[in-house]
Amino acid sequence: MAFDEYQTERVTQILEAKKANFFTKKMIGGLCFMVNDKMLCGMHIDKKTQSNLLMARIGEEASLAAFEMEGVLPMDFTGRPMKGYIFVTPEAYDRAEDLEFWIQKCLDFNPLAKASKKKAKKKT
Repeated sequence: MAFDEYQTERVTQILEAKKANFFTKKMIGGLCFMVNDKMLCGMHIDKKTQSNLLMARIGEEASLAAFEMEGVLPMDFTGRPMKGYIFVTPEAYDRAEDLEFWIQKCLDFNPLAKASKKKAKKKT
């Protein structure tokens, strides 16, 4: 699980300032921030470029608009981009107001997002 602790601290500070009820979870090769038991955003280090990417869950409609912006990439781990999710490159979230912009987009979408189905516990 590769993620940059400095960048995750920046996200944590923004979420705390916004009084978001969140927890972190290691998944998708990085550290994800969860709100209402749904992935809000996360930090991930790209193995090819070694850059710290912000994983943002902003919804399909917002992600289509976001692709027109500098520093936004499809969130693609397997050759098939995940709908409603984007990667944001460091250049597009380096400034505090830019990171806050992306976190707010994630918070705005979170009430509309569907929670993942819980896996059934194995019986022993």
